[in-house]
Amino acid sequence: MARLAPFSLLLAVGLLANAGAQAPHTHEHQFGDADKWAAVFDDPKRDAWQKPNEVIKALALKPDAVVADIGAGTGYFALRFARVLPKGKIYAIDIEPDMVRHLASRAKQEQLANVVAMQAAPDDARLPEKVDLALLVDTYHHIDDRTRYFGALKSALAPQGRVAIIDFTLDSEIGPPPRARVSPEQVKRELAKAGYELAGEHDFLPNQYFLVFRPN
Repeated sequence: MARLAPFSLLLAVGLLANAGAQAPHTHEHQFGDADKWAAVFDDPKRDAWQKPNEVIKALALKPDAVVADIGAGTGYFALRFARVLPKGKIYAIDIEPDMVRHLASRAKQEQLANVVAMQAAPDDARLPEKVDLALLVDTYHHIDDRTRYFGALKSALAPQGRVAIIDFTLDSEIGPPPRARVSPEQVKRELAKAGYELAGEHDFLPNQYFLVFRPN
C-alpha cells in the first residue's frame, strides 16, 4: 500500500530548514494538531520562494475549473485557488483527518463555498468527480508504487485534464533530507511509465521543480 504523507510533513521540514533549524528528527513529526501547525505552514514568508500567485497563473485554468489539491495540508494552495476561481470547485485532499477538519473549518470561516475538504486513502485520492487539474506540492516522493497511483489517477481526470507536480530539487537548501527527494528526471520517467506525457515545465521556483503532465 502506498504511504502518502500529508503535505504538511515536507513543508515543515522546508520551513524549519529555512529558519536554520533542520534536523533529521523534523522529518518524523506528527501533524495531527492542524491548528498548531497552520502558523508554520501558512507563514507569509513562504510566499517569497513558493510564489503561489505565479504558480496559479502558469497553470492557466478556466474560470470554472475543477481542481484537486492532493496533500493540501492547511490549505496554502487550495484556498488561493478558491479565491482565484470563484466559479470553480476546489477539492482539498489530505490523508490526515485533523488537516481535513481544519481545511473545512477554514473554508467556512473564509466563506469559500467552492472548497470541499476530503480525506484520501494513502493509495487513492478518492476524488468524487473528474478534475481539470490534480496538483501535488511537495507530496510526490511520499507515494509508493507511483506508477500504479498515477495510472489510477488518470481515470479521475477530465478530458484535457492535467497533473502538476511541484517538489524540492536535489540541491535545494531547504526541504526534506536529500535521500528522500526525487529528481525531476525520475518523475518524468515514472509518469511516462504510468501513461503520461510532459505538457509543460516551469523554472521560476528557486527551490522546486514544476512539471505538468497529461495522459497520452
